This record gives sequence, C-alpha cells and structure tokens, in this order.
Amino acid sequence: MNFIDTGFKDLWLMEPSVFGDSRGYFFEAFNAKSFEIATGLKPYFVQHNQSKSQKNVLRGLHLQKGNFSQAKLIRVIQGAVLDVVVDLRKEEPTFGKYYSVNLTAENQKQLFVPRSFAHGFLVLEEDTIFTYSCDNYYHPEHELTLKYNDENYVQVWPADVNFILSEKDIKGLDFAAITSQLNV
Repeated sequence: MNFIDTGFKDLWLMEPSVFGDSRGYFFEAFNAKSFEIATGLKPYFVQHNQSKSQKNVLRGLHLQKGNFSQAKLIRVIQGAVLDVVVDLRKEEPTFGKYYSVNLTAENQKQLFVPRSFAHGFLVLEEDTIFTYSCDNYYHPEHELTLKYNDENYVQVWPADVNFILSEKDIKGLDFAAITSQLNV
C-alpha cells in the first residue's frame, strides 16, 4: 500500500498494490498495522456503509459535530466519483480548505478522512457503488450539511452538470453557519 501525503494533517490518499492475472485481481483493502506504521493513526471502525447512485448524484457535504464526529475510510467498488472534503478543524492551517480526488473502481484509491471534515461526492458514472467505514456511529441529530454550492467551494464541482440532490443537501448551510455550530 502506498500512502500519499495530501498536505492536510491526518488526511491520507491510499493506493493499494494490486496483484492481477488472467483470473482477475487481489489487493489488501486495509491493514491496521500497515496503516498505523505509515500514518501514526489507529482507527477502529464501528460502522460500514454503502450506497449505489446514478450519474450526477451529489451527496454532501456531510459531517457530524462534536463527540459524534466520524473519521472515514472511503473507496469506490464500482464506477467513479469526485470525492471532496473540507477541513473544519479551526486549529489547523488547512482550516476551510478543501481537497478533492477522483476515486474509481479502476484506480482502487482510497481516502482516509479524519474527524471534523465535511465530506461529499459527485457520482461520475451510472450505478456507482460507494463504500466507507466509520470510527463512530451515525447520529442524525448531530449531523450538519455544508452547502455544496457555498461560494468557497462551488468551483470544486464541474459547472456543466445538472446535480441530483436530496432535500437535505439542497438545504445545506453556508460555511459561516456551519463553523458557528462546531465545537472543534
């Protein structure tokens, strides 16, 4: 596994070593010991989630606040997404900055997102299957949604897409409203 520094503390892009032959391929999707040696982190995942979406679905940017915040290990099993995270850790020099990456079934890259990041993704291919493990349980009463088209992040998304959004994502809050609600 190759661990790629993103320039954000504890945010890691991971590129597995894929072993393929005429039968198909094999790779180790996660190894706690290797992860700890490379990153110094010891995540303990308690929940695993999966979604299937059509092209142009935009989910996010979601986060849970306070003690309910979640670190996530993200990957795409089928299809492709543009994955976006926003650092909401006020004590970090990357506070308010975003990181984006294409995660695909073909490139097999994964993203480890530490707690106190907003996370979202745009589906780039039909029938994309997106999966992520979390180190904390989902608590809807502590969830916030950062508006996908907040003026600080609107340039992240392609301009020529008619996004398919949930009601929750349409009603997302702007950056100032989100940060006023965080206890980070």
